[in-house]
Amino acid sequence: MNPRRPTRQITVGNARTGIVRIGGDAPIAVQTMTAGYTHDIDSTVAEIERYREAGADVVRVAVPERKDTEALQEILAQTRVPIVADVHFHYKRALEAIEAGVHKIRLNPGNISDREQVNAVIDACKERGIPIRIGVNEGSIIERKDKQRRAEELGMYFEGHRSGHLLALMIAKLEEYLDIFDARGFHDVAISAKSMDASLVIDAYTEISRRFDYPLHLGVTHAGPRSTGAIRSVVALGTLIANGIGDTIRISYASDHIDEVKDGLEMLYSLGKRTRKGAELIACPTCGRIQVDLFSLVQDVEKLLAKEIELPIKVAVMGCVVNGPGEAEGADVAVFAGDRRGIIYVQGEKVANVAETEILPRLLAECRQFQDRVRRGEARLGEKKVDIVPPDPIGELGSGIDKIKAGLVEKVTVGHSG
Repeated sequence: MNPRRPTRQITVGNARTGIVRIGGDAPIAVQTMTAGYTHDIDSTVAEIERYREAGADVVRVAVPERKDTEALQEILAQTRVPIVADVHFHYKRALEAIEAGVHKIRLNPGNISDREQVNAVIDACKERGIPIRIGVNEGSIIERKDKQRRAEELGMYFEGHRSGHLLALMIAKLEEYLDIFDARGFHDVAISAKSMDASLVIDAYTEISRRFDYPLHLGVTHAGPRSTGAIRSVVALGTLIANGIGDTIRISYASDHIDEVKDGLEMLYSLGKRTRKGAELIACPTCGRIQVDLFSLVQDVEKLLAKEIELPIKVAVMGCVVNGPGEAEGADVAVFAGDRRGIIYVQGEKVANVAETEILPRLLAECRQFQDRVRRGEARLGEKKVDIVPPDPIGELGSGIDKIKAGLVEKVTVGHSG
């Protein structure tokens, strides 16, 4: 894991929503975007609240029409998370959003290129102390009206790169736009360069991170449904973050956006880039050794832990006695299955052996009790008490070593013939 790339820092939000810092030494922030029409105030407010409760640090809303920016003031009055106005085609929408009190503006260089219009937005944001994200997308940077100009743009290559023309064009557009901001003395900026191609995203952000010290907003655009979008997004974003690149992220799905927040947070938890909130659930993938209905059990455990456990307790749910003891030893609370039964451990100490029907309520009860003990200072997360001796894979008890020593198990030499 490479150290975090040093960047400038911007702030988003206010005393009411809380201040979110992006870049510098701030934790990597998680963003999502509303899926409904912004002018539908009640629906938009409800959607934003769902994302906030799921852990979103920042929420973006689209403002393609005047009626959307007119709704912003009321939306801002009812929400408790910083709001970004997404502006694509008309700079006046940005000015209206700024006037409404929005906390950040996103501009697309591919769609607003008139310098005076951009200057007007920059000046309004500078006056109010509002940052701007310059967001370049693969789908909007190529000139489509002037075919000759498009051919010239597509002729720009990074030698030897399979997507060299797009990579060069993304960086050229960013540089052109940043020159405008620099000329106005405005540096309260974040930048992004998204594509649907995970490998191009990695290459683009890697190159951009070498050239600019602005905080980077990571994302894979048009990633698809969660089934495929999660893979594209985590491959690209996880690679960049592991290499020290990235200050805020959005995972994009063509499905419920609350999953964008959950999966973004889980990725950051897994990489050690955010402090986990709530339980960490691990479970075996199952195989022919399974002795309980593990799939149903894991789903039920996940739902109840999300509702009732607030501390980052590590909970293991294992379907047999092979890997179960090892996971029970490493988890705060664990269960591994026997013959239609569950053996439950708390920090390596066996506390119960219950029938399959009693596994869920007893496991949850042990999680609640352990959380209470941690809060009272009577226990600490991740502290193992005892070593667990796993059941014998060869015989009834022990590790099988005694049987091997006694010559009761045939010796096998790998790689040699008789």
